[in-house]
Amino acid sequence: MPREAFDVTVPSDVDPGQTLLVGLTTPGMAGITAVDYLVRNRPTEVIGNVSPEGLPAITPFEDGEPRHHTRLYNLTDVDATVLVGELFVPVPAARAFAEALAEWIETNRIEEVALLHGVPFPHGPDEHATFYVATEPYRETRLEGTDLQPLKGGFLDGVAGELVSAGMDGTIPPTGVYVTPTHPPGPDIDAAVRFLDSIERAYGVDVDRDELERRSEEIKQYYAGLADRMAAFEAEATQEYPEDRMFM
Repeated sequence: MPREAFDVTVPSDVDPGQTLLVGLTTPGMAGITAVDYLVRNRPTEVIGNVSPEGLPAITPFEDGEPRHHTRLYNLTDVDATVLVGELFVPVPAARAFAEALAEWIETNRIEEVALLHGVPFPHGPDEHATFYVATEPYRETRLEGTDLQPLKGGFLDGVAGELVSAGMDGTIPPTGVYVTPTHPPGPDIDAAVRFLDSIERAYGVDVDRDELERRSEEIKQYYAGLADRMAAFEAEATQEYPEDRMFM
């Protein structure tokens, strides 16, 4: 995939925040859910978008109004810019996406990059937490003094892996990835709430999570009711049917 596969379009007279917070569409949709909720519940302004040249695009819309699938917002009361990515970026396109971001970051005053990255890895009930993978400067600046724990082992691929690699090389500023286990297909709202908790601890960005928590309870009740109906159906399905030997 060519280097020019993605274009970041932001007017030259727009000043982004010093922190770039990235939330993309991944299995479980925790990161995108968290940043979308954040920009809907904080004072923001759209400053630009990211568009692909080599990928099929989507055009999200709401109440009949279309919007770009990957948007950049300035938080007007916090020195931060939020990237909300509704377009899934496949692993083969991750380097081109990260390079496009790196080129834009280099020409602006962004001083650190944070990515919310939900991963559907096997986990137990006591592992419903947010972990981090971060370069040393990011850990020293943002994570010391918090109760966030490092992710023990493994690897990052896709956009998360590319951004951390660029942060290690100094191509982009100090970089941190916040990782939490997710339950596909999503949206995993509990995981999104964990991300918002982590951003509050690391950056002091407070956002009312009541609406998200209500949605989480509604989804849990829906699936609990569905499980009960399935169990009742199986219990009532006592009729025996003759064995079908047509193809024997």
